[in-house]
Amino acid sequence: MKTNNKGKNFNIVIAGVGGQGIITLTMLIAESAFIEGYDVKTSELHGLSQRGGSVQTHIRLGKKIYSPLVPLGEADLIIGLEVSEALRNISYSNKNTLFFINENEIFYPGSLKKQEVVKKLNFLVDKKNVFLINASKICKEKFNKEVLAGVYLLGKAVFQNAMPFKKESVLKAISRLFKKSNYQKLNKDSFLLAEKI
Repeated sequence: MKTNNKGKNFNIVIAGVGGQGIITLTMLIAESAFIEGYDVKTSELHGLSQRGGSVQTHIRLGKKIYSPLVPLGEADLIIGLEVSEALRNISYSNKNTLFFINENEIFYPGSLKKQEVVKKLNFLVDKKNVFLINASKICKEKFNKEVLAGVYLLGKAVFQNAMPFKKESVLKAISRLFKKSNYQKLNKDSFLLAEKI
């Protein structure tokens, strides 16, 4: 699996619902990108304060970034913290876009069942670019905290070379973001767990 080089922009869309730690994940990716020497812009497109509401953030990194918004059809990576939300953001994808999707289902008006989402995704994008990962279940079993699923998915993307980051950069970013918090170890552990499970 190849990522782009530092001469090109790298575009990420994160999709989920309120309460899944999307702001934290966005900040963590942005900090990792700064550590790697990229220019970074982020944008929140939907209300994060509403627990259970649809949430979408954009992260763009490269040599010089002028706009925080990922243009339609130009996402390199879509991280879906909930299956229906991943599908909802498919308009940002192209034939090379990679999808890392938490198999977690949160039922709300307009949501689809996992089987429906997988069927539609397989019809619309290349199967080899879609990674369905039971991140919530794994984080619940290992740490008793489903909210770590985003960091676990980040780990999966990094360890499968789907992002232009070194492991050490992400660990350094976690240390910076969680300086005096019990969550520093939890986030590091959930990120590193993705290399093993």
